[in-house]
Amino acid sequence: MENPILIFGAGATGRQALDIFQRNGVVVYGFLDDNKELHGTEIGTVSVLGDTDDGGFLKLIGPKCEAFVAIGEHSVRKQLAQMLNERRKTMPVNAIHDTAVVSGMATLGHGNFVGARVVLGPQVNVGHHVHIQSGTLVESFVEIGDFVNIGPGVVLNDRVTVGEGAFIGPGATVVAGIHIGKNARVGAGSLVIADVPAKATVFGNPAQPMP
Repeated sequence: MENPILIFGAGATGRQALDIFQRNGVVVYGFLDDNKELHGTEIGTVSVLGDTDDGGFLKLIGPKCEAFVAIGEHSVRKQLAQMLNERRKTMPVNAIHDTAVVSGMATLGHGNFVGARVVLGPQVNVGHHVHIQSGTLVESFVEIGDFVNIGPGVVLNDRVTVGEGAFIGPGATVVAGIHIGKNARVGAGSLVIADVPAKATVFGNPAQPMP
């Protein structure tokens, strides 16, 4: 990637994204964040320039400047991605850690975060604006929908499918062939051995529905 980057969000994910881009030799132009207390401060040597809807900085995004949305909450991430597409006719780039192992037979969309030591196996299909945190193992033929959040140390066995907007907590294991529904939530450390319906929350070993 030759163009500099504007990172949307100066929280934990934004700082991880900064590390990824700098490790990959990409210049980060600055952060945009709606927390006004951060405006004018620096993270490392990179400044927090203004709000995420600041037109003066948004106009920089285009053929010579890329964007990455580093917001953990998937609904906010979705709003910013739509704004960038509508106002700047652009899609955020991927942030992939240099220690991640991504199969040449895997497919990734736009705006994805792939943390340190993540493994994406053959025929894995990752949608758009997915966050996959460090140490996660995604085995072959897994399908991950848009705006999914996957915590550190998760294991997704072969042919798992994860619906749009789902959340899988740190250290969870999802056994082969299981379907996690749209906007479902899997608690940290859970062992998922049965399909999880859309919008359901499960937790435990084995994972059970939460009231």
